[in-house]
Amino acid sequence: MKHIYKEGKANRPTLLLLHGTGGTENDLLPIGNFIDPDGGILSVRGEVLENGMPRFFRRLAEGVFDLEDLVKRTEDLNTFINKAAEDYGFDRNNVIAVGYSNGANIAASLMFHYADALKGAILHHPMVPVRDKGLPSLDGTSVFIGAGTNDPICPMDEAKDLKGLLESAGADVHVHWENFGHSLTQSEIQAAAAWYHNKY
Repeated sequence: MKHIYKEGKANRPTLLLLHGTGGTENDLLPIGNFIDPDGGILSVRGEVLENGMPRFFRRLAEGVFDLEDLVKRTEDLNTFINKAAEDYGFDRNNVIAVGYSNGANIAASLMFHYADALKGAILHHPMVPVRDKGLPSLDGTSVFIGAGTNDPICPMDEAKDLKGLLESAGADVHVHWENFGHSLTQSEIQAAAAWYHNKY
C-alpha cells in the first residue's frame, strides 16, 4: 500500500492515518503531528478508486457499503499494518487509528473484525461499518468519535449505534458532537487531541 512512515519517540504510539474519500496519504499528516508530535505515523492511501478518488473500500451507493469488499480490504489493511510493524520496527500493539469519513469507517471495521488490530481509535464522522456481526472483545480499547448533529452523510444515529456496538464489546467510547455537518473542524481536532492526551 502506498504510505508515509515517520518514526516516533520510544514508547509513543504509532498513529495510523486514514483519509476520507478523494484524499491521499498526505491529508491527515498535519492532524497526526498535532495530536502527537512525538508519536510515530503510518499514513496509508486507499487502494480503491471511485471516479478517480481514492477510498479504502467500495460502496454501492452513498452510505451503502460493498460488504464483501469491506471485509477483504479490512483484512488487507490489517495484514499491511502487521508487515509495516515488522519492516519499520514499531510496536504492533501500540497503534492508534486516526480516520476521517471513509478512513474512519475502515478503522471501525478493523475493530469489528480483529480484536488486537488497534489499541485505540479517533474516528471523525464514522458510520457503522457492518451490522448484525458479533464483535471481538475490545476490552482495553479506547475510542473517540467526532460526529455532527446535522451531518448529511453520517446521521446522528450512526454515531450513537456505533458507540453502543463498540461499548457492548468492551470498548471505552467518548462521543464529541459538533454542528458543522460532515466537516472536520479545528475544534473537533482539538477535542480529539485533548482526549488522546488524557488516554495516552
